[in-house]
Amino acid sequence: MQGVVFTGDRTVEIMSFPDPTPGPGEVVLEMKASGMCGSDLHQYRRPKVGTRPASGVPASAEPVIAGHEPCGVVVAVGPGVSAAEARVGDRMMVHHYQGCAQCSHCRSGWQQLCQEVPIKVYGNNAHGGHAKYLKVPANTMVRLHDALSFSAGAAISCGSGTAYGALRRMNLSGRDTIAIFGQGPVGLAATQFARAMGARVIALDVNPQRLARAREFGADDVVNPGSNDPVQAIKDLTHGKFADLTLDTSSSKEGRSAAIRSTKVWGTMCFVGEGGEVTIDVSPQLLRRQLTLIASWTFSTVIQADCAEFCVDRKIDVDRLFTHRWSLDQAEQAYTLFDKQADGKGVFLI
Repeated sequence: MQGVVFTGDRTVEIMSFPDPTPGPGEVVLEMKASGMCGSDLHQYRRPKVGTRPASGVPASAEPVIAGHEPCGVVVAVGPGVSAAEARVGDRMMVHHYQGCAQCSHCRSGWQQLCQEVPIKVYGNNAHGGHAKYLKVPANTMVRLHDALSFSAGAAISCGSGTAYGALRRMNLSGRDTIAIFGQGPVGLAATQFARAMGARVIALDVNPQRLARAREFGADDVVNPGSNDPVQAIKDLTHGKFADLTLDTSSSKEGRSAAIRSTKVWGTMCFVGEGGEVTIDVSPQLLRRQLTLIASWTFSTVIQADCAEFCVDRKIDVDRLFTHRWSLDQAEQAYTLFDKQADGKGVFLI
């Protein structure tokens, strides 16, 4: 089979790999959709040698197929996989991590938090979804509801699921005003979900095109930090109280700092964007305001399934997130465009 590989310095190659065969406890999926996520860019942009990606997970020394938003159909089942876990023909999303499968974190669906073995992250240090087939342990799969497309399943497998998981961590409700910093694919998904949860949404981004999309996805107010003081703008929009909740998906230190300073007394601020840093003046920004800071790294298999059910029950059109659909042989063009971070979300249809 052919697979997309990041070879460093913003280059990709289409390489040949053996078709996978499932071992004990494993299945092979035929990919139908494999999403493009902002964290792919850390791998795409890395120098040819000697760097550690922002995720903190060491990349493999061998060529690895990219893509950590896999969604497809089961085509082969290995020994020891019960019919309740997977049958040929089942539509599946993939929780794109593998740990020891036995510790409390793994058994509760949080394999990315495993402390017992070096974790595998599909598309990073283990083969991902940008190919025709993907072999995974059966316990990493989450069923895809018939009402959802494979593209929607791919988005829920990372970007949209990450947004949903963060909102769940913050206990967002219809009483709240939330300011979402960054309206790339994750931020826009957060805007979409927060609106469906009944919250008032203030969307922030320096890109006017992304702000326009945030309006289309339900944002009540939009702010461009490039031409406005975002902290003052949020203060004005909330009658001087600031936002109940703030969420940073931008990964920029300026965005993170503004999000903290835009959160009300007794409010909650959540970090989602990978990489980067922020400087916090602890006393005035945190202690004197009784602020709660949360860090949210993706989601569990349970929350992934819950996100999919939420989308079905609330009739959320996850497919609207996608502005570009590609074939695998267009990977170079796809990532050259995505690298500009000026547009929406892309997906490979296989």
